[in-house]
Amino acid sequence: MTKLGGNGPIMANALASFVLCVSYLVVLGYPNLHPVFTEFAKRAEVHSIAEPGYTDAVEFEDGKVMLGKHQSLKQMNWANIQSRFGVDEFHRRFSTADLVGFVNWTMLPYMSGVWEAVQQDLCPRLNGPRRHLFVDLADPEKRLPTDVVAALDLVAGFQRWFDVILGLNEKEAHEVARALGCGQTAATPEELTALARAIHHRVPVQTLVVHPVSYALAVSSGQTSLTSGPVTAQPLITTGAGDHFNSGFCLGKLLGLDDLDALLAGVTASGYYVRTAQSPTVADLARLLRDPSVEC
Repeated sequence: MTKLGGNGPIMANALASFVLCVSYLVVLGYPNLHPVFTEFAKRAEVHSIAEPGYTDAVEFEDGKVMLGKHQSLKQMNWANIQSRFGVDEFHRRFSTADLVGFVNWTMLPYMSGVWEAVQQDLCPRLNGPRRHLFVDLADPEKRLPTDVVAALDLVAGFQRWFDVILGLNEKEAHEVARALGCGQTAATPEELTALARAIHHRVPVQTLVVHPVSYALAVSSGQTSLTSGPVTAQPLITTGAGDHFNSGFCLGKLLGLDDLDALLAGVTASGYYVRTAQSPTVADLARLLRDPSVEC
């Protein structure tokens, strides 16, 4: 199949499927959107400032191979944001959104520069209640450990103004731990929980979330929550499962749920997606939460 991809488009599309008002600044085609994103653009307010990246995802029963063409992603930088979108418009949305999301730092080589500019120029002008800011680094193994540590320092820096959520899958948690020098390989839920607590100690955000395939956990203020998910032995698709988990967890936080219930929303959103290759609605989430064995 040919489908929209990328951590940002998949997560934003999933949030829009929950009937949230989504504004998305992205590289999906310039000056016109790529046709594959047409339906997504009907559900969200999409502003694209460059051509998209492309990935051939070849899936197997025991994993996947992803072949990326990402030259255009260099155009997602602060200079282009200012010239092609506008710093005043960026600030207006950044200062009013209930949830701000930055995803795929790994493949966007100038994202750290964007974060530095935002923290220096825009964050000091924020006022009003604290809001949620979500970050997904997305496979930091591709970047130097020193770059990963510097990015995590910037992520933690947003905590001054936001309740920051840092989302990691299991592989990413190990990579971040190695970069920080704060943990060993974790094979069990108990070991992964200890690893997550060690990462959280080094990266003092509001909430650290780690989501392996069969369960997910969150660490906030020294407290840990963990829940299993509706796993299927024969997924229809796996690419995008983590992005759907992130959308469900963020939905839970927007609804004021505690970590455990937000984790349940996350694993259920992911579980629905891998079974159907479709983003769930809130009604779909509720149905699968009531009965994880129900056919989607």
